[in-house]
Amino acid sequence: MTDLQAASQASIVEQQAKEIEILKRRLLEAQKLTAMGELVSTTTHEFNNVLMSVINYARMGLRHHDEQTRNNCFEKIAAAGERAAKITTGVLAMAKNRGNRMEPTDLAKIVDDTLVLLEREMRKYRIDVDFQNQDVPAALANGNQVQQVLLNLMINARQAMPQGGRLILRLSYDAADHMVDLLVRDHGVGIPSDQLPQIFDAFYSTKSGPDETGKGGTGIGLAACRDIVEAHQGKIRVQSTVGMGTAFTIRIPAAELNPNGQPDVSHVVPVSGGSMLPTSSVRQ
Repeated sequence: MTDLQAASQASIVEQQAKEIEILKRRLLEAQKLTAMGELVSTTTHEFNNVLMSVINYARMGLRHHDEQTRNNCFEKIAAAGERAAKITTGVLAMAKNRGNRMEPTDLAKIVDDTLVLLEREMRKYRIDVDFQNQDVPAALANGNQVQQVLLNLMINARQAMPQGGRLILRLSYDAADHMVDLLVRDHGVGIPSDQLPQIFDAFYSTKSGPDETGKGGTGIGLAACRDIVEAHQGKIRVQSTVGMGTAFTIRIPAAELNPNGQPDVSHVVPVSGGSMLPTSSVRQ
């Protein structure tokens, strides 16, 4: 091979690598838009319920002139208003384009915001959510992207428990590795061992298609989750046993403290692919 041929081949490889990165970014954005679309119906119904509470208690307050009844109505209206604010804040935070900026992020708040968005859906499908919030340091993360991962994993968990069940979310800190761990554990149907090695591959899905809510089945959700976590210099691991459930563990580096005791702010590296992470069975 001549030097000219080698240079030409290297140029082609470099161009292909750039095109792959562009496609991965487009895939990530497509998954984000899909997740946003899937939440529209859920949040619209929930927001409508909040508005009905405000209207009904306002009418009750207008009908009754005693101070106690009116005060009770004001308290209910205020509570509904606070819930409406949480819903809109969660949706706007997810819709906001934060780019690839990484900053110290309170993952507990990300979990709380996501639970607000999915509360109605979890209640509808009889999913009991157990959030075990240990005292963990801030993670160096992009909050928007982490929420995208969490939404995807929680929706997958809900779909794995068609008859209802228990979903465990757990935050913990691995001081030895300086990593914040987020566990998403369902007690659903589980994933067959022969399918586990492929679940993070783009366009591979264990489902036959979208469910009755229009969610899932595209095969891009877990691939995007993997790319997001790896872009955070983190790891994602899946453990599953058929008939017992599936557990996803996301590991993200904790934010470093500079000499002044303040967390350093960095920027995420470009989203890229990576090798499949090890899998093993869920242990009780």
